[in-house]
Amino acid sequence: MNRNKEGPAPVRPLPETGRTEDTRLAVNGGDPVRRTPWPTYDKGAVFVHSEDEEAALRAIRSHLYFRYDYRSQQDTECGKFEEELCRYFGSKHALAVSSGTTALALAIMAAGIPPGSLIACPGFTFVATPSAIVLAGCTPVLVEVDENLHMDVDDLRRRWTPEIKGILVVHMRGFAADMEAVTRFAADMGVPVFEDAVPALGAELKGRKLGTFGLAGAFSTQSDKSLNCGEGGFLATDDSVLFARAVVLSGAYEGRFRRHFPDGEPPIATDLDLPLFSFRMDEIRAALLRAEMARLPMRLERFRGNYAYVAAALSDLPQIAIRQPVDPGAYLGEAFIFRVPGVDAKWFARALCCEGVDARNLGSDEDANVRVFWNWRFMFGARGVEEIKALLPNTTRYLEQAVDIPLSSNLSAQDCDHLIRAVRKVAAAVAPDRRQRTSPADGYASVDQGSALPADPVTGLADTAPVGQ
Repeated sequence: MNRNKEGPAPVRPLPETGRTEDTRLAVNGGDPVRRTPWPTYDKGAVFVHSEDEEAALRAIRSHLYFRYDYRSQQDTECGKFEEELCRYFGSKHALAVSSGTTALALAIMAAGIPPGSLIACPGFTFVATPSAIVLAGCTPVLVEVDENLHMDVDDLRRRWTPEIKGILVVHMRGFAADMEAVTRFAADMGVPVFEDAVPALGAELKGRKLGTFGLAGAFSTQSDKSLNCGEGGFLATDDSVLFARAVVLSGAYEGRFRRHFPDGEPPIATDLDLPLFSFRMDEIRAALLRAEMARLPMRLERFRGNYAYVAAALSDLPQIAIRQPVDPGAYLGEAFIFRVPGVDAKWFARALCCEGVDARNLGSDEDANVRVFWNWRFMFGARGVEEIKALLPNTTRYLEQAVDIPLSSNLSAQDCDHLIRAVRKVAAAVAPDRRQRTSPADGYASVDQGSALPADPVTGLADTAPVGQ
Protein backbone atom coordinates (compact mmCIF):
# COMPACT_ATOMS: atom_id res chain seq x y z
CA MET A 1 0.00 0.00 0.00
CA ASN A 2 1.38 3.41 -0.98
CA ARG A 3 1.22 5.96 1.82
CA ASN A 4 3.75 8.39 0.35
CA LYS A 5 2.77 12.02 0.17
CA GLU A 6 5.65 13.25 -1.93
CA GLY A 7 5.39 14.08 -5.64
CA PRO A 8 6.18 11.88 -8.64
CA ALA A 9 9.04 9.48 -8.15
CA PRO A 10 12.14 10.71 -10.04
CA VAL A 11 13.46 8.52 -12.81
CA ARG A 12 17.24 8.23 -13.27
CA PRO A 13 19.51 5.85 -15.11
CA LEU A 14 21.02 3.18 -12.90
CA PRO A 15 24.64 3.92 -11.96
CA GLU A 16 27.40 1.95 -13.61
CA THR A 17 28.49 -0.95 -11.44
CA GLY A 18 31.65 -1.88 -13.27
CA ARG A 19 30.76 -5.56 -13.18
CA THR A 20 30.32 -7.77 -16.22
CA GLU A 21 26.63 -8.35 -16.83
CA ASP A 22 25.25 -11.75 -17.85
CA THR A 23 23.76 -10.97 -21.25
CA ARG A 24 22.14 -14.38 -21.70
CA LEU A 25 18.39 -14.18 -21.66
CA ALA A 26 16.77 -15.51 -18.51
CA VAL A 27 14.53 -17.61 -20.73
CA ASN A 28 17.75 -19.35 -21.82
CA GLY A 29 19.17 -19.73 -18.31
CA GLY A 30 20.78 -16.32 -17.80
CA ASP A 31 20.35 -14.04 -14.81
CA PRO A 32 17.06 -12.09 -14.87
CA VAL A 33 17.07 -8.30 -14.77
CA ARG A 34 14.97 -8.39 -11.58
CA ARG A 35 13.75 -11.00 -9.11
CA THR A 36 11.06 -9.08 -7.24
CA PRO A 37 7.43 -9.18 -8.46
CA TRP A 38 6.44 -6.58 -11.04
CA PRO A 39 4.12 -4.08 -9.26
CA THR A 40 0.49 -4.48 -10.35
CA TYR A 41 -2.87 -3.86 -8.68
CA ASP A 42 -3.63 -7.56 -8.23
CA LYS A 43 -0.46 -7.84 -6.13
CA GLY A 44 -1.57 -4.95 -3.93
CA ALA A 45 0.30 -2.14 -5.74
CA VAL A 46 -2.56 0.35 -5.50
CA PHE A 47 -2.45 4.11 -5.02
CA VAL A 48 -4.28 4.45 -1.69
CA HIS A 49 -3.31 6.76 1.17
CA SER A 50 -4.23 6.83 4.84
CA GLU A 51 -6.58 9.77 4.26
CA ASP A 52 -8.51 7.68 1.75
CA GLU A 53 -8.81 4.80 4.19
CA GLU A 54 -10.07 7.12 6.91
CA ALA A 55 -12.74 8.54 4.58
CA ALA A 56 -14.06 5.05 3.87
CA LEU A 57 -14.01 4.22 7.59
CA ARG A 58 -16.01 7.36 8.37
CA ALA A 59 -18.64 6.25 5.88
CA ILE A 60 -18.73 2.77 7.42
CA ARG A 61 -19.08 4.19 10.93
CA SER A 62 -21.95 6.45 9.83
CA HIS A 63 -24.11 3.38 9.14
CA LEU A 64 -25.54 5.30 6.16
CA TYR A 65 -24.55 3.15 3.20
CA PHE A 66 -27.46 3.83 0.83
CA ARG A 67 -27.25 6.98 -1.23
CA TYR A 68 -31.03 7.61 -1.26
CA ASP A 69 -31.77 7.81 2.47
CA TYR A 70 -33.25 10.77 4.38
CA ARG A 71 -30.40 13.15 3.39
CA SER A 72 -30.45 15.54 0.46
CA GLN A 73 -28.36 14.77 -2.62
CA GLN A 74 -25.77 17.39 -1.60
CA ASP A 75 -25.24 15.76 1.81
CA THR A 76 -24.48 12.24 0.62
CA GLU A 77 -21.04 10.88 -0.23
CA CYS A 78 -22.30 9.96 -3.70
CA GLY A 79 -23.71 13.44 -4.24
CA LYS A 80 -20.52 15.16 -3.11
CA PHE A 81 -18.42 12.83 -5.30
CA GLU A 82 -20.61 13.64 -8.30
CA GLU A 83 -20.25 17.37 -7.66
CA GLU A 84 -16.46 17.00 -7.65
CA LEU A 85 -16.58 15.00 -10.87
CA CYS A 86 -18.61 17.73 -12.56
CA ARG A 87 -16.02 20.32 -11.56
CA TYR A 88 -13.12 18.13 -12.63
CA PHE A 89 -14.51 17.25 -16.06
CA GLY A 90 -16.34 20.51 -16.66
CA SER A 91 -19.49 18.48 -17.24
CA LYS A 92 -23.03 19.48 -16.37
CA HIS A 93 -23.89 16.10 -14.86
CA ALA A 94 -22.17 13.07 -13.33
CA LEU A 95 -23.72 9.87 -12.00
CA ALA A 96 -21.88 7.39 -9.76
CA VAL A 97 -22.78 3.78 -10.56
CA SER A 98 -21.72 0.21 -9.88
CA SER A 99 -19.21 -0.22 -12.73
CA GLY A 100 -17.86 1.21 -15.95
CA THR A 101 -19.81 -1.44 -17.85
CA THR A 102 -23.11 -0.30 -16.37
CA ALA A 103 -22.18 3.33 -17.08
CA LEU A 104 -21.73 2.44 -20.75
CA ALA A 105 -25.01 0.53 -20.91
CA LEU A 106 -26.87 3.32 -19.13
CA ALA A 107 -25.54 5.89 -21.61
CA ILE A 108 -26.87 3.90 -24.56
CA MET A 109 -30.22 3.11 -22.96
CA ALA A 110 -30.76 6.64 -21.61
CA ALA A 111 -29.98 8.14 -25.02
CA GLY A 112 -33.06 6.39 -26.37
CA ILE A 113 -31.24 4.04 -28.74
CA PRO A 114 -33.93 1.54 -29.81
CA PRO A 115 -33.39 -2.05 -28.62
CA GLY A 116 -32.06 -4.22 -31.41
CA SER A 117 -30.02 -1.40 -32.95
CA LEU A 118 -26.44 -1.83 -34.10
CA ILE A 119 -23.67 0.00 -32.23
CA ALA A 120 -20.17 0.24 -33.75
CA CYS A 121 -17.13 -0.36 -31.54
CA PRO A 122 -13.47 -1.26 -32.14
CA GLY A 123 -12.18 -4.82 -32.26
CA PHE A 124 -9.50 -4.01 -29.68
CA THR A 125 -11.10 -3.25 -26.34
CA PHE A 126 -11.99 -5.02 -23.12
CA VAL A 127 -14.90 -7.43 -23.36
CA ALA A 128 -16.96 -5.04 -21.21
CA THR A 129 -17.43 -2.76 -24.25
CA PRO A 130 -19.41 -5.18 -26.44
CA SER A 131 -20.98 -6.62 -23.28
CA ALA A 132 -22.35 -3.19 -22.38
CA ILE A 133 -23.85 -2.91 -25.86
CA VAL A 134 -25.53 -6.27 -25.37
CA LEU A 135 -26.67 -5.23 -21.89
CA ALA A 136 -28.33 -2.20 -23.47
CA GLY A 137 -30.28 -4.52 -25.80
CA CYS A 138 -28.23 -3.71 -28.89
CA THR A 139 -25.79 -5.57 -31.15
CA PRO A 140 -22.07 -4.71 -31.50
CA VAL A 141 -20.61 -4.09 -34.97
CA LEU A 142 -16.85 -4.56 -34.79
CA VAL A 143 -14.49 -2.20 -36.58
CA GLU A 144 -10.80 -2.58 -37.43
CA VAL A 145 -8.08 -0.73 -35.55
CA ASP A 146 -5.00 0.77 -37.18
CA GLU A 147 -1.36 -0.07 -36.50
CA ASN A 148 -1.45 2.07 -33.35
CA LEU A 149 -4.55 0.21 -32.14
CA HIS A 150 -6.93 3.18 -32.57
CA MET A 151 -10.36 2.76 -34.18
CA ASP A 152 -9.94 2.91 -37.98
CA VAL A 153 -12.48 5.48 -39.16
CA ASP A 154 -11.95 4.50 -42.80
CA ASP A 155 -12.96 0.94 -41.95
CA LEU A 156 -15.92 2.28 -39.96
CA ARG A 157 -17.01 4.11 -43.09
CA ARG A 158 -16.69 0.94 -45.19
CA ARG A 159 -18.76 -1.09 -42.75
CA TRP A 160 -21.46 1.53 -42.23
CA THR A 161 -25.14 0.65 -42.59
CA PRO A 162 -28.25 2.68 -41.70
CA GLU A 163 -28.98 0.18 -38.93
CA ILE A 164 -26.01 1.52 -36.93
CA LYS A 165 -27.48 3.99 -34.44
CA GLY A 166 -24.41 4.94 -32.43
CA ILE A 167 -20.62 4.75 -32.20
CA LEU A 168 -18.94 3.56 -29.01
CA VAL A 169 -15.34 4.73 -29.23
CA VAL A 170 -12.75 3.38 -26.78
CA HIS A 171 -9.66 5.09 -25.35
CA MET A 172 -8.09 1.68 -24.98
CA ARG A 173 -5.22 1.14 -22.55
CA GLY A 174 -5.31 4.86 -21.79
CA PHE A 175 -4.63 6.12 -25.34
CA ALA A 176 -7.02 8.70 -26.79
CA ALA A 177 -8.93 7.73 -29.90
CA ASP A 178 -9.01 10.18 -32.82
CA MET A 179 -12.03 12.05 -31.52
CA GLU A 180 -11.92 14.72 -34.22
CA ALA A 181 -12.27 12.11 -36.96
CA VAL A 182 -14.82 10.02 -35.06
CA THR A 183 -17.10 12.91 -34.08
CA ARG A 184 -16.93 14.42 -37.57
CA PHE A 185 -17.96 11.12 -39.14
CA ALA A 186 -20.70 10.59 -36.56
CA ALA A 187 -22.10 14.05 -37.29
CA ASP A 188 -22.17 13.22 -41.00
CA MET A 189 -24.09 10.02 -40.22
CA GLY A 190 -26.39 11.73 -37.71
CA VAL A 191 -25.64 9.36 -34.81
CA PRO A 192 -24.33 9.96 -31.25
CA VAL A 193 -20.86 9.10 -30.01
CA PHE A 194 -20.44 7.38 -26.65
CA GLU A 195 -16.98 7.32 -25.07
CA ASP A 196 -15.61 4.31 -23.28
CA ALA A 197 -13.09 6.21 -21.17
CA VAL A 198 -13.01 3.36 -18.66
CA PRO A 199 -9.25 2.81 -19.13
CA ALA A 200 -8.37 6.51 -19.48
CA LEU A 201 -9.68 8.41 -16.47
CA GLY A 202 -7.87 11.77 -16.37
CA ALA A 203 -6.17 11.58 -19.77
CA GLU A 204 -6.60 14.50 -22.16
CA LEU A 205 -6.63 15.22 -25.87
CA LYS A 206 -5.60 18.75 -26.88
CA GLY A 207 -6.28 20.00 -23.36
CA ARG A 208 -9.75 18.45 -23.12
CA LYS A 209 -10.53 15.53 -20.82
CA LEU A 210 -11.37 12.24 -22.49
CA GLY A 211 -14.99 11.30 -21.90
CA THR A 212 -16.27 14.81 -22.66
CA PHE A 213 -16.19 14.73 -26.47
CA GLY A 214 -19.28 12.58 -27.08
CA LEU A 215 -22.87 12.58 -25.90
CA ALA A 216 -21.77 10.77 -22.74
CA GLY A 217 -18.58 9.34 -21.30
CA ALA A 218 -18.26 6.25 -19.11
CA PHE A 219 -15.50 5.65 -16.56
CA SER A 220 -14.46 2.86 -14.21
CA THR A 221 -13.15 2.96 -10.64
CA GLN A 222 -12.14 -0.68 -10.61
CA SER A 223 -8.87 -1.64 -8.95
CA ASP A 224 -6.34 -0.68 -11.64
CA LYS A 225 -7.99 2.62 -12.65
CA SER A 226 -6.91 6.19 -11.84
CA LEU A 227 -9.50 6.26 -9.06
CA ASN A 228 -9.79 2.93 -7.27
CA CYS A 229 -12.47 1.51 -4.98
CA GLY A 230 -12.32 -2.12 -6.13
CA GLU A 231 -15.44 -1.83 -8.25
CA GLY A 232 -17.58 1.07 -9.44
CA GLY A 233 -17.78 3.67 -12.17
CA PHE A 234 -19.54 6.81 -13.29
CA LEU A 235 -21.19 8.55 -16.21
CA ALA A 236 -20.50 12.13 -17.33
CA THR A 237 -22.71 14.10 -19.74
CA ASP A 238 -24.05 17.58 -20.56
CA ASP A 239 -27.38 16.15 -21.75
CA SER A 240 -29.93 16.66 -18.97
CA VAL A 241 -32.56 14.34 -20.44
CA LEU A 242 -30.04 11.51 -20.87
CA PHE A 243 -28.81 12.13 -17.33
CA ALA A 244 -32.30 12.08 -15.80
CA ARG A 245 -33.18 8.87 -17.60
CA ALA A 246 -29.84 7.30 -16.54
CA VAL A 247 -30.52 8.24 -12.91
CA VAL A 248 -33.87 6.45 -13.00
CA LEU A 249 -32.50 3.43 -14.83
CA SER A 250 -29.62 3.19 -12.35
CA GLY A 251 -32.03 2.83 -9.43
CA ALA A 252 -33.53 6.15 -8.25
CA TYR A 253 -37.06 4.92 -7.63
CA GLU A 254 -40.23 6.55 -6.27
CA GLY A 255 -39.32 10.04 -7.36
CA ARG A 256 -35.78 10.03 -6.01
CA PHE A 257 -34.44 11.17 -9.39
CA ARG A 258 -35.74 14.64 -8.50
CA ARG A 259 -32.99 14.96 -5.86
CA HIS A 260 -30.48 15.27 -8.70
CA PHE A 261 -32.17 18.50 -9.85
CA PRO A 262 -32.29 20.62 -6.66
CA ASP A 263 -32.37 23.91 -8.56
CA GLY A 264 -35.37 23.22 -10.75
CA GLU A 265 -37.74 20.72 -12.31
CA PRO A 266 -36.14 17.65 -13.93
CA PRO A 267 -36.52 17.34 -17.71
CA ILE A 268 -38.63 14.16 -17.43
CA ALA A 269 -42.01 14.07 -15.73
CA THR A 270 -42.00 10.62 -14.18
CA ASP A 271 -39.84 7.61 -13.43
CA LEU A 272 -42.65 5.10 -13.86
CA ASP A 273 -42.16 4.51 -17.57
CA LEU A 274 -38.57 3.25 -17.19
CA PRO A 275 -37.23 -0.01 -15.73
CA LEU A 276 -34.95 -0.03 -12.69
CA PHE A 277 -31.68 -1.93 -12.85
CA SER A 278 -30.09 -1.15 -9.44
CA PHE A 279 -26.76 0.01 -10.83
CA ARG A 280 -26.21 2.45 -7.96
CA MET A 281 -22.94 3.20 -6.19
CA ASP A 282 -22.89 2.86 -2.39
CA GLU A 283 -21.74 5.50 0.08
CA ILE A 284 -18.60 3.65 1.20
CA ARG A 285 -17.11 3.52 -2.28
CA ALA A 286 -18.07 7.12 -2.96
CA ALA A 287 -16.34 8.28 0.23
CA LEU A 288 -13.14 6.46 -0.70
CA LEU A 289 -13.19 7.86 -4.25
CA ARG A 290 -13.92 11.40 -3.13
CA ALA A 291 -10.85 11.32 -0.88
CA GLU A 292 -8.73 9.92 -3.72
CA MET A 293 -9.72 12.86 -5.94
CA ALA A 294 -7.36 15.07 -3.89
CA ARG A 295 -4.35 13.05 -5.10
CA LEU A 296 -5.57 12.30 -8.63
CA PRO A 297 -3.29 14.96 -10.20
CA MET A 298 -0.29 13.40 -8.43
CA ARG A 299 -1.17 9.96 -9.69
CA LEU A 300 -1.72 11.17 -13.27
CA GLU A 301 1.65 12.92 -13.19
CA ARG A 302 3.31 9.68 -12.11
CA PHE A 303 1.59 7.72 -14.86
CA ARG A 304 2.66 10.21 -17.52
CA GLY A 305 6.17 10.69 -16.15
CA ASN A 306 6.95 6.98 -15.99
CA TYR A 307 5.51 6.33 -19.43
CA ALA A 308 7.35 9.23 -21.07
CA TYR A 309 10.63 8.13 -19.49
CA VAL A 310 10.28 4.52 -20.61
CA ALA A 311 9.09 5.39 -24.12
CA ALA A 312 11.92 7.88 -24.66
CA ALA A 313 14.53 5.43 -23.40
CA LEU A 314 13.36 2.73 -25.84
CA SER A 315 12.51 4.94 -28.84
CA ASP A 316 15.78 4.13 -30.62
CA LEU A 317 15.19 0.37 -30.76
CA PRO A 318 14.52 -0.70 -34.37
CA GLN A 319 13.17 -4.07 -33.22
CA ILE A 320 10.04 -2.61 -31.63
CA ALA A 321 7.30 -0.29 -32.89
CA ILE A 322 6.04 1.68 -29.90
CA ARG A 323 2.35 2.54 -29.99
CA GLN A 324 1.93 6.18 -31.02
CA PRO A 325 -0.71 8.57 -29.62
CA VAL A 326 -3.04 10.46 -31.96
CA ASP A 327 -1.65 13.69 -30.48
CA PRO A 328 1.47 14.28 -28.34
CA GLY A 329 0.73 13.45 -24.72
CA ALA A 330 -2.77 12.11 -25.46
CA TYR A 331 -2.42 9.11 -23.18
CA LEU A 332 -2.77 8.12 -19.55
CA GLY A 333 0.43 6.06 -19.29
CA GLU A 334 -0.99 2.99 -17.54
CA ALA A 335 0.40 0.56 -20.11
CA PHE A 336 3.37 0.35 -22.45
CA ILE A 337 2.45 -1.35 -25.72
CA PHE A 338 4.70 -2.04 -28.67
CA ARG A 339 4.61 -4.31 -31.71
CA VAL A 340 7.39 -6.61 -32.85
CA PRO A 341 6.67 -7.19 -36.57
CA GLY A 342 8.42 -10.26 -37.88
CA VAL A 343 9.13 -11.58 -34.38
CA ASP A 344 7.18 -14.14 -32.38
CA ALA A 345 5.57 -11.70 -29.95
CA LYS A 346 4.51 -14.57 -27.73
CA TRP A 347 8.16 -15.49 -27.28
CA PHE A 348 9.13 -11.84 -26.74
CA ALA A 349 6.55 -11.45 -23.97
CA ARG A 350 7.59 -14.73 -22.35
CA ALA A 351 11.24 -13.63 -22.42
CA LEU A 352 10.33 -10.37 -20.68
CA CYS A 353 8.40 -12.28 -18.01
CA CYS A 354 11.46 -14.43 -17.38
CA GLU A 355 13.45 -11.20 -16.92
CA GLY A 356 11.02 -10.25 -14.14
CA VAL A 357 8.76 -7.81 -16.01
CA ASP A 358 5.09 -8.69 -16.48
CA ALA A 359 4.33 -8.76 -20.21
CA ARG A 360 1.60 -10.19 -22.38
CA ASN A 361 1.33 -10.91 -26.06
CA LEU A 362 -2.14 -9.51 -26.68
CA GLY A 363 -2.91 -11.89 -29.52
CA SER A 364 -1.38 -15.05 -28.07
CA ASP A 365 -3.18 -18.27 -28.95
CA GLU A 366 -2.25 -19.59 -25.48
CA ASP A 367 -4.03 -16.82 -23.59
CA ALA A 368 -7.78 -16.45 -22.96
CA ASN A 369 -7.30 -12.66 -23.17
CA VAL A 370 -10.71 -10.96 -23.34
CA ARG A 371 -9.18 -7.83 -24.87
CA VAL A 372 -9.13 -9.54 -28.26
CA PHE A 373 -12.33 -9.90 -30.23
CA TRP A 374 -11.95 -13.57 -31.18
CA ASN A 375 -12.38 -14.48 -27.51
CA TRP A 376 -15.81 -12.81 -27.37
CA ARG A 377 -17.47 -16.11 -28.29
CA PHE A 378 -20.92 -14.93 -27.15
CA MET A 379 -21.00 -12.81 -30.31
CA PHE A 380 -20.13 -15.47 -32.87
CA GLY A 381 -22.13 -18.60 -32.19
CA ALA A 382 -20.47 -21.73 -33.54
CA ARG A 383 -17.79 -19.97 -35.61
CA GLY A 384 -14.24 -21.14 -35.12
CA VAL A 385 -11.39 -18.88 -34.01
CA GLU A 386 -9.76 -18.58 -37.43
CA GLU A 387 -13.07 -17.70 -39.04
CA ILE A 388 -13.63 -15.02 -36.40
CA LYS A 389 -10.14 -13.60 -36.85
CA ALA A 390 -10.74 -13.28 -40.59
CA LEU A 391 -13.54 -10.79 -39.89
CA LEU A 392 -10.93 -8.20 -38.80
CA PRO A 393 -7.65 -9.26 -40.43
CA ASN A 394 -5.72 -6.05 -39.70
CA THR A 395 -6.72 -5.99 -36.03
CA THR A 396 -5.79 -9.66 -35.75
CA ARG A 397 -2.35 -9.05 -37.25
CA TYR A 398 -1.59 -6.06 -35.04
CA LEU A 399 -2.71 -7.78 -31.84
CA GLU A 400 -0.69 -10.88 -32.66
CA GLN A 401 2.37 -8.62 -32.96
CA ALA A 402 1.66 -6.62 -29.78
CA VAL A 403 3.33 -6.84 -26.37
CA ASP A 404 1.57 -5.16 -23.43
CA ILE A 405 3.35 -4.21 -20.18
CA PRO A 406 1.32 -2.77 -17.27
CA LEU A 407 2.71 0.45 -15.76
CA SER A 408 1.50 1.04 -12.23
CA SER A 409 1.63 4.64 -11.00
CA ASN A 410 3.56 3.15 -8.06
CA LEU A 411 6.56 2.22 -10.24
CA SER A 412 9.84 3.43 -8.79
CA ALA A 413 12.78 4.80 -10.75
CA GLN A 414 14.41 1.39 -10.37
CA ASP A 415 11.30 -0.38 -11.69
CA CYS A 416 11.33 1.81 -14.79
CA ASP A 417 15.01 1.16 -15.38
CA HIS A 418 14.47 -2.57 -14.94
CA LEU A 419 11.80 -2.46 -17.63
CA ILE A 420 14.10 -0.57 -20.00
CA ARG A 421 16.97 -2.98 -19.39
CA ALA A 422 14.71 -6.00 -19.88
CA VAL A 423 13.27 -4.78 -23.20
CA ARG A 424 16.73 -3.85 -24.46
CA LYS A 425 18.13 -7.20 -23.38
CA VAL A 426 15.42 -9.17 -25.16
CA ALA A 427 15.53 -6.93 -28.23
CA ALA A 428 19.30 -7.41 -28.44
CA ALA A 429 18.69 -11.11 -29.03
CA VAL A 430 16.76 -10.19 -32.18
CA ALA A 431 19.11 -9.96 -35.17
CA PRO A 432 18.19 -8.72 -38.69
CA ASP A 433 19.62 -11.81 -40.38
CA ARG A 434 17.55 -14.29 -38.39
CA ARG A 435 14.06 -15.55 -39.01
CA GLN A 436 11.81 -16.83 -36.27
CA ARG A 437 9.91 -20.09 -36.41
CA THR A 438 7.87 -21.97 -33.85
CA SER A 439 9.50 -24.97 -32.25
CA PRO A 440 7.09 -27.89 -31.88
CA ALA A 441 9.01 -28.98 -28.81
CA ASP A 442 8.17 -26.07 -26.54
CA GLY A 443 5.77 -23.88 -28.51
CA TYR A 444 8.23 -20.99 -28.54
CA ALA A 445 10.63 -19.65 -31.09
CA SER A 446 13.88 -21.02 -32.38
CA VAL A 447 16.16 -19.33 -34.94
CA ASP A 448 17.20 -19.97 -38.50
CA GLN A 449 20.39 -18.15 -39.53
CA GLY A 450 20.48 -16.15 -42.74
CA SER A 451 16.91 -16.75 -43.89
CA ALA A 452 14.97 -14.19 -45.89
CA LEU A 453 12.15 -12.35 -44.17
CA PRO A 454 8.67 -13.50 -45.15
CA ALA A 455 6.29 -11.25 -47.09
CA ASP A 456 3.61 -9.40 -45.17
CA PRO A 457 0.35 -11.38 -45.64
CA VAL A 458 -1.70 -8.20 -46.16
CA THR A 459 0.58 -5.93 -48.25
CA GLY A 460 2.62 -8.66 -49.92
CA LEU A 461 5.80 -6.68 -49.15
CA ALA A 462 8.83 -8.08 -47.41
CA ASP A 463 8.80 -7.25 -43.72
CA THR A 464 11.87 -5.14 -42.97
CA ALA A 465 11.67 -5.56 -39.21
CA PRO A 466 14.33 -7.75 -37.58
CA VAL A 467 13.37 -11.16 -36.34
CA GLY A 468 13.82 -12.79 -32.99
CA GLN A 469 15.43 -15.54 -31.05
